[in-house]
Amino acid sequence: MAAEPTVTMGSGNGASALRPPHHKDLQAKRKWMKEHMAACFRYMGREGYGKEGLAGHMSYRDPLVEHAFWTNPLGRPFSLMRASDLVLVDHNGAVVETEGGNVAPINKAAFAIHSALHMARADVEAAVHAHSIHGKAFASLGIELDTITQDSCLFYKDHAVYDHFGGVAFDEEEGRAIARALGDKKALILQNHGLLTTGTTIDEATFLFGAMDRCCHAQLLADAAAAGRGIKTKPIGEEEAVYTHAEISSHAASYMQFQPEYQLILHDTNGDFML
Repeated sequence: MAAEPTVTMGSGNGASALRPPHHKDLQAKRKWMKEHMAACFRYMGREGYGKEGLAGHMSYRDPLVEHAFWTNPLGRPFSLMRASDLVLVDHNGAVVETEGGNVAPINKAAFAIHSALHMARADVEAAVHAHSIHGKAFASLGIELDTITQDSCLFYKDHAVYDHFGGVAFDEEEGRAIARALGDKKALILQNHGLLTTGTTIDEATFLFGAMDRCCHAQLLADAAAAGRGIKTKPIGEEEAVYTHAEISSHAASYMQFQPEYQLILHDTNGDFML
């Protein structure tokens, strides 16, 4: 496991707000999870990651119902998502109607991908997938990210490429193939498709999605600029990449990195996403 972030926050002055709370009451934990998931959708919408019609989805493993996860209802805009919109789905793809969630249809591909991920990886609590512009442009290359910026060290030897496009992932075998391609990594570039990121919280997975999309954008720009000059980009050295990855890539660090966005969404929406 990567090192905890070496930031100096002290024990007070709101430092605890930058770390996930520890809930003894699982109902309270579920409420908190759904609120943060709705906020993450608002972020995705604001960043333009929900522009491809019905494509794009998240999942968050439920703390009470075994082998069930929360996801977004089909057709609900990311930018309008509320906690009450979220749908609880079991391992068979059936909507769980007894836990107070929304009873609505979901994206079939969302179930195929996310159910396979959660079954294959007990450590994956949350996952995010969307067809972002720079993510899918980079995915068309079928290669991993180069370690050419400090931010790209987040994914140093911690992401993979699914080098096959099996069409829209409606088939459960395609979901299992995607889960196998992810392996023990935290992020996946789906060739000709888009990006997928995971985490122990939805905040972490969402931060990583945005970070990976921006790394794709930066590399596309850098590669084009280098080609125009007839040179190559300068990679970060192995030792420095290993060190930087260890310093910035823990679950806690990625969760904390999203909290400024959460605070901004809370401010801008006056907490509407919590409803």
